[in-house]
Amino acid sequence: MGLTSHLNPVESRVDWKRVNVWEIMPVLLLMLFSVALSVGVAMVALVVRRARAKPPAGSSSKEQGGPAFDRTSVFPRPNCWLTVRSRSLLAVQSALGLNNPKPCSWLEGLADDDRLFIAPPVKGWILVLGSGLPDPSDDVDACFRFVVDLSRKLGQVQFFSASRILHYHAWVQADGGRILRAYAWAGRTLWKQGTQTRAEKELDLKCFDYAETAERVSFNQPDLIATNADKVPLLAARWSLDPARIEERFLEKERGIAGELSRRY
Repeated sequence: MGLTSHLNPVESRVDWKRVNVWEIMPVLLLMLFSVALSVGVAMVALVVRRARAKPPAGSSSKEQGGPAFDRTSVFPRPNCWLTVRSRSLLAVQSALGLNNPKPCSWLEGLADDDRLFIAPPVKGWILVLGSGLPDPSDDVDACFRFVVDLSRKLGQVQFFSASRILHYHAWVQADGGRILRAYAWAGRTLWKQGTQTRAEKELDLKCFDYAETAERVSFNQPDLIATNADKVPLLAARWSLDPARIEERFLEKERGIAGELSRRY
């Protein structure tokens, strides 16, 4: 008679249950390990995502956050723009001498880059956008004449440009027809005038002399030219306005003026 013949039916069933539990134990452990691993990966991904989203140390919330239309890529930041200390659209329109001016919304004005768009006032500043603005890399003298003439008519005028591809960049500050501060770089320094402002120093912007080379000594050093171009919007925010950081409430109801620049400088 075999061993199983001496066991009663209950003992036989208990033994079979023990055997089945031990057989599935590795599967259960493997499933538990998989769950723990998935939770760990998710936590690491969350930490990395939050770290990337955290603003750099020393940057203000005004420069980094707030409702801004570049966050949704509805309005990309222009390569070139102008800010005027004024609340009068008609005064800016007259000073620019626009042809065929017509009232339009932000959407309409920014959609047509061939025309200049005079945006409605934001915090005491008026933005002027469009391809009709002079490009210092094409003719720095034309840019000088344009800003001086406009400043003579309107007072405080600021000019900014920053190329995302070539990293050409410029910033100009004028008042009453006089250049207070100007710097323009396009492969070399084209224009350097006035004393470096406090905002430039705080942003650690590098302004090269006319004969100074901008080449990196080693790959470990940052690309100062690209860094300068990236910081132009931050300087604009310090001096007046960054077009891509305007709060959405200013874009909903106000209307600006679009037109064609009547003369070239």
